[in-house]
Amino acid sequence: MSRRIPADKLVLFKVRLGRELDEKELIEHQDKRMITVGDVVSLTVRRNGIVPVLSIYDGMTERHEITGFADLVETQGLEVKVVSNPAGEVTDGLVDAIKQSIPGKPQIIRVEGEEDLALMPCILYAPDGYEIVYGWPGKGMMLVTTDGIVREQIEQLWKEMEVIE
Repeated sequence: MSRRIPADKLVLFKVRLGRELDEKELIEHQDKRMITVGDVVSLTVRRNGIVPVLSIYDGMTERHEITGFADLVETQGLEVKVVSNPAGEVTDGLVDAIKQSIPGKPQIIRVEGEEDLALMPCILYAPDGYEIVYGWPGKGMMLVTTDGIVREQIEQLWKEMEVIE
């Protein structure tokens, strides 16, 4: 089972959460419980010496194949959990993998398909105070801190999605 964004509600899901995050600011967040969503973001955070609790990537950025983070994962021999998740959907497999990874030792999830909507279950299931860094096409990195307010926003969007078998 999975959830999909209905075509007539797509505009609701294009709202940015959190604020822009400059790479220079990352040092201020090195002691925080962090989750990264996206290839470039995950690579940038790791190159700045931060090991997130969870990194989610799909090997693509702005629909172009990118191998920087995938190369880092491979060369460092990092353990990766692989899940399937089609574009515009959030599968139960992705949700389960995220739930099992938070909190715990650092984990990496590689999505076969698209990881863009992984931000939603990360916000829903991460404890308050986690910092989620995700990529915003054409803008860079965004930072959202989990709390009741942002979780409520995501719960409302979650209810707008259609459940598919």
